[in-house]
Amino acid sequence: MAVLLKRLLQTGRPPAALGRRVGRREASLGTDPGAAVRVRFAPSPTGFLHLGGLRTALYNYIFAKKHQGSFILRLEDTDQTRLVPGAAENIEDMLEWAGVNGTYRLLCCLLPHRYDNRCRNLSSVQVAQKLATDPKPAVRFRLEGETPAFQDLVYGWNRHEVASVEGDPVILKSDGFPTYHLACVVDDHHMGISHVLRGSEWLVSTSKHLLLYQALGWRPPHFAHLPLLLNRDGSKLSKRQGDIFLEHFAAAGFLPDALLDIITNCGSGFAENQMGRTLPELITQFDLTRITCHSALLDLEKLPEFNRLHLRRLVSEETQRRQLVGKLQVLVEEAFGSQLQDRHVLDPAYVERIILLRQVTVSDHLFPQHHISRLQDLVSPAHSYLWTRPAVGRAQLGAISEKVDVIAERVLGLLEGSDTSLTQDVLNRELKKLSESLEGIKHSHMMKLLRVALSGQLQGPPVAEMMVSLGPKEVRQRIQKVLSS
Repeated sequence: MAVLLKRLLQTGRPPAALGRRVGRREASLGTDPGAAVRVRFAPSPTGFLHLGGLRTALYNYIFAKKHQGSFILRLEDTDQTRLVPGAAENIEDMLEWAGVNGTYRLLCCLLPHRYDNRCRNLSSVQVAQKLATDPKPAVRFRLEGETPAFQDLVYGWNRHEVASVEGDPVILKSDGFPTYHLACVVDDHHMGISHVLRGSEWLVSTSKHLLLYQALGWRPPHFAHLPLLLNRDGSKLSKRQGDIFLEHFAAAGFLPDALLDIITNCGSGFAENQMGRTLPELITQFDLTRITCHSALLDLEKLPEFNRLHLRRLVSEETQRRQLVGKLQVLVEEAFGSQLQDRHVLDPAYVERIILLRQVTVSDHLFPQHHISRLQDLVSPAHSYLWTRPAVGRAQLGAISEKVDVIAERVLGLLEGSDTSLTQDVLNRELKKLSESLEGIKHSHMMKLLRVALSGQLQGPPVAEMMVSLGPKEVRQRIQKVLSS
């Protein structure tokens, strides 16, 4: 069998490219004392990248980084009938967006149908007859003896009796392409892969791969199978959910670090799980020996909070904050366009002030709903008042308080001669004093009236925060508009 396999490898494609399309990105990480660590993430482009694939790629990547090794992204397109147009590009683009170079293949792990080995002992005449009928036969791997046991770095000792369960497996299909099993063994050997970290659905295939290594006379790599990433209720992540693909999260404004954080936080492999970890911190804290066999339960409802933490970190860094300002300017243009009555709202200083205020002005435990978790939140209807002037009629305000003019004039007097130095604390105190000086006007009614006048909304962030966000000049214009209506 070894002679047949080697002859197959010596004809046709070069051995290192049995996968045919080798989309290879390497990050040279130096050498570790002893054998160098070299890992890969090498599935077929049969679907777009989703969270399960990102997690497997990430664990390979941080394992390589942890041990100063090399990480290879390799695309194996051996299954030509299942290739999805654009999947290869999507996989590479999304991994680059996430800061991890890798790829992913989604498989259904089904109970294999056993082949009855009917063609194992055909005579030369029978072979000739079959070739005359079907000139494109498949090549099978003839199995002899028992399957050796192997020690997985996560699941311990394992063995899958390939011969009795599956029969002689196909290694070269009738279309001339190798099966994934043969391709990954050959590619891993010729790329010098030292460790294979992959999903636990591949555990039953490992014995088959080890038999191929044995037949070819090659030393196999170490295997570590990662427990599945499941939904919070224990059900499998499914493409039918629609919201597990990385492009969905990228388009929705979630940060790459937030996704890397949440998919590692819900599983094992670290001394302790904590929110807010960056990729360098994940690399430092990762420990392969801490990975358990228990599935990781992913609660995507917590993703906004993870994103909020990472967004706050970016806001606190001046260089990153400038980039956020540019992104928010684009979002405002896209969301409101011709509705912008005043282009000053695109001024970098104004946009930066909005980002800072919406992140740090109100205590999270007091008003968690007033904080943004994504940059896109700032162009939602609830925050439209920051970019466009609301259409508010006197009748609408009159329904709140009959003393619209009195309140408006007194607030204008408060703002007279003020500049951007007004703070929320100062405004809160002054507005409280103002309402106390107005006979027959409740403070809550006055603040409600001001909120509607400034934003057109009955609910929202504190009025003082609105006023600081908009600035004294814009606040005066909006209140004067009320008086003239």
